[in-house]
Amino acid sequence: MNDDQLLRYSRHLLLPEIEVAGQEKLLNAKVLLIGLGGLGSPIAMYLTAAGVGELVIVDHDRVEMSNLQRQIIHRTRALGQPKAESAAEALWAMNPDTRITAITHKLDEEQLTEQANQADLIIDATDNFTTRHLINRVSVATSTPLVSGAAIRFEGQITVFDRRQDDSPCYHCLYPDNGDENLTCSESGVISPLVGVIGSMQALEAVKLLAGQPTLHGRLLMFDGLYSQWQTLKLSKDNHCPVCS
Repeated sequence: MNDDQLLRYSRHLLLPEIEVAGQEKLLNAKVLLIGLGGLGSPIAMYLTAAGVGELVIVDHDRVEMSNLQRQIIHRTRALGQPKAESAAEALWAMNPDTRITAITHKLDEEQLTEQANQADLIIDATDNFTTRHLINRVSVATSTPLVSGAAIRFEGQITVFDRRQDDSPCYHCLYPDNGDENLTCSESGVISPLVGVIGSMQALEAVKLLAGQPTLHGRLLMFDGLYSQWQTLKLSKDNHCPVCS
């Protein structure tokens, strides 16, 4: 690290769990982040601020007025702009250490697999079951760790799937491929700070994983934002899962 980096990341370097070695791991890491909405906004911002070396951000949507209530990486002047481009502009201004690649089109399974094979970590910040199951299949096929999060109404959840560990469940073990596609923010609503809470927790899990620290692997952390209560559930691998078994 150069002098500017030593100063920029000095608060990380003071942590015995991170120190210079952990920060170097972050600087050398490549993360694939899918979704630049409510969850993806704080994830992208915190990973960039934390000094992740390369961030590939994927979102085929454009910024709409209804997004601005919670998708804090975007500005009013970005209305109509591809979300990945809008986010990239904010991230480039935040930290020139992080190399940002913005993908503004929807990736099919082959393209997503190609990106995952080049990444150290995948982060799912999407809002529909079809895409989540696609990301999960790619994560399993490439053995790339996956940080998963979801938020709706006043409720959110976070977990980590790490196929490098034999006992790791996958997203399909938790949610079979028959979810309710109508269960989205556009249909059910979401309180704006909730996505910040869940997205920040996803960023925390990502930083810990990249730095070699304990994560939520094997556990599902659930948050009730209305009553400000956390609950942790233990996850088990489904030995009959058609995706990971």
